[in-house]
Amino acid sequence: MIRPARPGLPLLAAIAALAVSVSVAGCGGGSSTATPAASTKASPTPVTVRLGYFPNLTHATAIVGVEDGLFAKALKGNKLKTQTFNAGPEATQALLSGAIDATYIGPGPSTNAYAKSGGQAVRIVSGATSGGAALVVKPSITSPKDLKGKKIATPQLGNTQDIALRYWLKQQGFATTQEGGGDVKVFPQDNSQTVDTFGTGAIDGAWVPEPTLSRLVNEGGKVLVDERTLWPGGKFVTTNLLVSKSFLDKHPDVVKELIEGQVAANKAVNADPAHAQAVVAAAIGKLTGKALKATLVAQAWQTLSFTNDPLPATLLTGAQHATAVGLLKKVDKLSGIYDLRLLNEVLSAAGESPVAEP
Repeated sequence: MIRPARPGLPLLAAIAALAVSVSVAGCGGGSSTATPAASTKASPTPVTVRLGYFPNLTHATAIVGVEDGLFAKALKGNKLKTQTFNAGPEATQALLSGAIDATYIGPGPSTNAYAKSGGQAVRIVSGATSGGAALVVKPSITSPKDLKGKKIATPQLGNTQDIALRYWLKQQGFATTQEGGGDVKVFPQDNSQTVDTFGTGAIDGAWVPEPTLSRLVNEGGKVLVDERTLWPGGKFVTTNLLVSKSFLDKHPDVVKELIEGQVAANKAVNADPAHAQAVVAAAIGKLTGKALKATLVAQAWQTLSFTNDPLPATLLTGAQHATAVGLLKKVDKLSGIYDLRLLNEVLSAAGESPVAEP
């Protein structure tokens, strides 16, 4: 079986066969902070990097990098401004419109943005996270065949988990539509609503990232599909660092500094998981208004791994899945979405092994 892939700016146009609907409402969507970078060099024209990320555990690298000042330190005389989003299509619209310069994001929306721009507008410059997504359902659903006629939520039409669910359902013989019809009703909604709608019975399950995944389990749901089981070695890209190509071309030195912050953040996350969990829980509580219990974060952390390797093969496979479910027109030379030169320079300087080019 082919393996599936992978959390005020509406997306108005369809991209050929790609249809991605965007809503502004989001977990902390649109919130922003400006953090001056630690000044270690004189710069007559400091550059402000506008960075997006989501209040999800799958974006723990970004959150730790922001909250612990690791990006600010790496950016030296430049500055950091952040904005949070609920899901990928919303973030890519911000990136393509020039509202932000870079964002942490899943592979599905990364591919969509690349396709929409004819391969000209964006580049993946680093990985960040693998894992942390699953289909959680009501206990009465014990096998795929029980899903017929059921309503299953995803974070947003065309986002990474939405593509993964639709492709997996197709593999099970179920038809879906982008309008919520078909054998299984796929219902995109904000992650912040999913636990409530699951509890009321408005939905029968959801394919979602952490911490929503673990929240649903704690509300009585059960994991029907752990996405790690669908990939060789249990590894698949969940979160990339995607940058505007125009920003990369104009400020490669600044992008390299941003990547230095990314590598430093992942090193910190892996070196001291307890500290990272506390930082991430506090930040998500602040951004969403919903505090996360330490036990929930520790539970969810077990489904995640943090790596600078963007795992390109899994993104390329995911693009095939998006095409198969009608969310992406076939894209040639998709490997051009990657520019890993700066990442490998940073890794080599840090004494770490470079990642393989696609």
